[in-house]
Amino acid sequence: MGEVTAYLGLGSNLGDREKNLSQAVELLGKTPGIRVIKVSQFRESKPIGPIKQPDFLNGAVSVATTLKPLGLLDAVLAIEQKLGRIRGERWGPRLIDLDLLVYGTETVSNARLTVPHPEMRQREFVMTPLRELGYRDE
Repeated sequence: MGEVTAYLGLGSNLGDREKNLSQAVELLGKTPGIRVIKVSQFRESKPIGPIKQPDFLNGAVSVATTLKPLGLLDAVLAIEQKLGRIRGERWGPRLIDLDLLVYGTETVSNARLTVPHPEMRQREFVMTPLRELGYRDE
């Protein structure tokens, strides 16, 4: 199998947010089977949900990968863990958040992963960086 272009969303609202996002991109690029193509600008956004918390810094990254969707998800989760992500309450603050948004033209829907990400089109903090990377919503 050749490389597939995938798009990942990045977010952080704890600690040195820019450093957190930059470290995540760096670790993505060091992961076997993943090659970083382009990184969007990082932008401030208001948090979603009922919990009072600091603003997020968000962005996106396009990667070329030879990993299957669940393999890419596992790599992303390992990077979150390496950077200190502790999965607490839903919609809560986070040191780092990496979301697999799009995996080529594939649609995946199972207990662990849904791509394209079901809520990405309703979130401008996701779509703006994706468009900057050249993603075209069909």
